Formats: sequence, C-alpha cells, structure tokens
Amino acid sequence: MTDSRTRKIILITVAVAAVIIAAVAGFSASGKRGNDIEETPHPVPVNLNGTLTNEMSDTSCLAGFDKIVKDYLTYWGIHGASLSVMRNDSLLFAKGYGEADTGKKMGPGNILRMASVSKLVTAVGIMVLQERGLLSIKDHVFGPDGILNDSTYNAAIKDTLYYRITVEDLLRHKGGFSKRGGDPMFSTRWIMMQNGWKEVPTQEQLMELQLKRRVKFVPGTAQEYSNFGYLALSMVIEKVSGVDYETFMQENVLRPIGCVDFHIAGNYYKHKLPNETRYYVQHDDEPAEEFNNSGRKVIRCYGGNNVTGLSGAGAWAASTPELALLVASIDGRPEVPDIISKESVDQMTEYFDESTYSLGWNDTKDGYWTRTGTFAGTSALIKYFPDGECWIFISNTSTYKGPGLARHTAELFDKLRAKYSSRFPARNMFYPEQIEEVDPEKEWFD
Repeated sequence: MTDSRTRKIILITVAVAAVIIAAVAGFSASGKRGNDIEETPHPVPVNLNGTLTNEMSDTSCLAGFDKIVKDYLTYWGIHGASLSVMRNDSLLFAKGYGEADTGKKMGPGNILRMASVSKLVTAVGIMVLQERGLLSIKDHVFGPDGILNDSTYNAAIKDTLYYRITVEDLLRHKGGFSKRGGDPMFSTRWIMMQNGWKEVPTQEQLMELQLKRRVKFVPGTAQEYSNFGYLALSMVIEKVSGVDYETFMQENVLRPIGCVDFHIAGNYYKHKLPNETRYYVQHDDEPAEEFNNSGRKVIRCYGGNNVTGLSGAGAWAASTPELALLVASIDGRPEVPDIISKESVDQMTEYFDESTYSLGWNDTKDGYWTRTGTFAGTSALIKYFPDGECWIFISNTSTYKGPGLARHTAELFDKLRAKYSSRFPARNMFYPEQIEEVDPEKEWFD
C-alpha cells in the first residue's frame, strides 16, 4: 500500500510540474495568444507510454470485449495490435493484444508505424505554421514565387503548371501528381536503375527528378492520392521553419501537447526504436527486392520500401494512446487544449464532396472523421464519431486485404461500440494521477 501511495504522489507531482512548465512557457508552441491561455489551466499528460499498462483497462464491465478483438486478430492472421478508445477527450481504454515481438506481449505503450496516418500529423504542422503567420495554405509551392523556390528546383521545372500548385492542393491530393508510371515514394529501385544511381536518392534528388516531369492534370481541378505531395509538404515545413521536419514536429506540435514518443521509423529491425514493435507480413508473402537496389531479397516490411524516406507522408511511429491525445488536441473540444484554433479545426474538417479530400483526414462527411494507413507490416485506422467517441487501431501485421482491411476494422469498431460504449469506466487515463483511483473490478454501469 505504501509503495502504491508513493507512486501515486510521484505521478501527481510530475503532472503538476508539467502544468507549471507549460504555463510558464505560455504554450508558445501552440501559436495561441496570451489572453487565450489565461483560462482554467489544464493538466498535461505525462509519458503515457511509460505509465499505461494493459491491466489498467481490465474491468468486469467489459466482459467479452477482449475475446471479440482477439478473434478479429486471429481471423486476419494479425500477430499484435493496439487499441485505444477516447470519448469527449477522455481516454477510456488503452490496451495491446497479441505479440509486440517474439515472446513479448503488446502493451498500450508500444509504438507502431502508422503509415499514411502520418499525413494527419503533417497537416497539423502546416496549420500551426499558418497560425504563426509563416505561410498560408493558399501559398504557391513551386516557382520563383513559391516556397520551394531553390534555384535547382526552378531550373528543373519545364511544365509551368507547377507554378499553380498551392499548399492546399498538396493537402487535398490535388497537386497534379499521379501514381501512373509508379509512385516515386515506392519506386526507389526503379529510379536508381533508370538514373544509374548507386546511392538511394535523397528527398532533394526526388524533388528535382519529379519537377522535370509534366504534371498529369491541372492542379486544383482533380484529385489523385499522392504520397509525393505529402513529402513536398514535409519539405515545405522544413523550408519555412528552418529546421528538419521531425524536429519541428516534435518540438512545436507533439511534445507541447504531451506526445513525447512520436518518432520517424527506421527501415530495418535493427533500427527498431526502444519501445517499437516487430512487424510481420502474411506467412505466404513472397520475399521482396531490397529497396536500395542491392539485389538481396528481404521480408517486405524490413527493407522492401524506404519507410524513413516517406517522412511526413508515412514514416511516423507512435502508440495509440498518444495518437488519441493528438486527435484530442485538434478536435475543437474544450476538455484537452487544442494545438490549433477552432478556425483551423473547422478548416481541416470541412467537408465539400466525395472528390475533395479533407485536410490531413481522408474524409469528414457528416461528422465522421476517418484517417487510414497501410503498408507492409502495418494497418492503422482512426475513426472519430459525431458523438465525440474516437477509436484508434494499429496492427503490426499486414494482410492480403491491404488498404481494404480498414473497412473491416471499422466494422469491428461498430460492433464493439454497439455493445460496450455505455459500459466504459468513467475515467480519463490521459492524466496519470487519476489512474490509481479506478477499481478495475467496480461495475460502473448496470
């Protein structure tokens, strides 16, 4: 009992200290004015990944919940996954299932590659820069008057339609880029062979190479999903901020809101981050050519693609609780202070039609906000519902369904919501000082 009480006191002390630090800093990284932060102070979550455990989400009122999730993983041959549930900016549930690595159980604090969910992170970075007055999403990206106006890039441009591309076009996948002929972010080997390059191309080399091509449609007039467009946005963030993409995002977006364990992922198991899971493909997946044109055959999730090179298009790794905290910081709700203004939240989530992507989100129709992500070894889904509930799932295994698995995960969410939404314990696990107060055996609802 004494150890438990001491641990609780330490956690409370750390949380209070974090609040004081945030208050002194004035939340300057959020871009909000001083008079906006003189309202009721909010506690700051402290190292969720080092605090949360699976046992904290065990409670008899959710009997049967785990079996449904485990059956889903078994059906799709998924080694491990993490699931978090948030309602009205309160983290109600966070748990890992299956294996994080050989002989290691998945926990809520394990971090996983999130693939294209990374695009949501990048979009938030753009909105933060816009609120600071350092760019506008209406700004042009290329050409002498664009943000990426380096002389090398300007000299490479032969198609003047590039001059029309705006930041907003890239956010909405309307930049004129096409995957026809190959997605440059997943065609590293081919690019190296075609250009006689012995080294993996840098982002700058990829950009110069792309700018020598013609765009496939007039920017802003149509849409085609583009990983390259979000690489360009990552480079915009670097150019405007003056620091590398990962550093800017960590120091100006993620850490100020309590997301302390977001990282750009590596390409190989040997580059695995300390808290990161192992990734798996299906048992019958054929070995792939290594992305660096070495001629070696590799497991597709470890060396099949240049994951790190995806940058803000698909390289982030994080836990589902910290990802939930990011969503809580961009949803316009008051319970967790937002890193962007209500106007920016509305701008990101405004829905136009089926031929127009939302900013960072895949879709925001009727208050259902969706963000998906998939590549070898990873499947991720964020689903934010109109009633304020948000469900986040990331697996460490890819399936033969590829991006299509997200639809089945959404169906899993619907099934679990129908049975358990009213039965979650009334608590908020974002704040460590509250966790010890929950009796896991207490029946919270009849």
